[in-house]
Amino acid sequence: MIHFDAVSHAYGERSVLTEISVELTEHRIGVIGGNGSGKSTLARLCNGLIIPTSGTVTVRGHNTKKDLAKVRRLVGFVFQDPDLQIIMPTVEEDLAFSLRPQRLPHDQVQARVDLWLKKFHLDSHRTHPAHLLSGGQKQLLAIAAILITEPEILIFDEPTTLLDLKNTRIVMNLIASLDQQVIVVTHDLDCLASFDRVIVVDNGRIVADGRPDEAITFYQHLISQSGLD
Repeated sequence: MIHFDAVSHAYGERSVLTEISVELTEHRIGVIGGNGSGKSTLARLCNGLIIPTSGTVTVRGHNTKKDLAKVRRLVGFVFQDPDLQIIMPTVEEDLAFSLRPQRLPHDQVQARVDLWLKKFHLDSHRTHPAHLLSGGQKQLLAIAAILITEPEILIFDEPTTLLDLKNTRIVMNLIASLDQQVIVVTHDLDCLASFDRVIVVDNGRIVADGRPDEAITFYQHLISQSGLD
């Protein structure tokens, strides 16, 4: 469970989130809102990529400010652009790199790398230069590099924005199959139909929170009234 208690955040003098109090407990949660609404900041607060200006964020009781290392072990974060996460020259090296903080024996690292290469159908690209993968393969590698660390919660920030329809379906089907709690920030409303809960963020506040059909209808009405994109 992720708990926000009176959380506000500002970048300099620009306020982005204001007095957010919410508990995130469901298996699949979508977060939607217009550009600049604060939804990506909310996502980054969930694993301590951003520390709130005021208020507290806790993950399974661990404060993101005081217990950051524990929070990062619990919560994996997948960025919109996989190039921001791919660090090492080859596919297998990039997966192995994710495990360095755990200081596992070499044979355990190799076993996990082999497992996730097969799960994501990247085993034939094991020694392939990571930067030469297709956009969809890069996104799968970025996701695999998080899952290999075995987090309990996963945050996805616009995971399909740079993908074509085929790869969007692959990624969303993958997200649907995960056992972990998943929070997805997205503009792709169709991807959220089967989710347990959808939160709408506007002007730094949560303005709707409920079943996907209700929240999406509210958001579409908000767009029509305010011209959000």
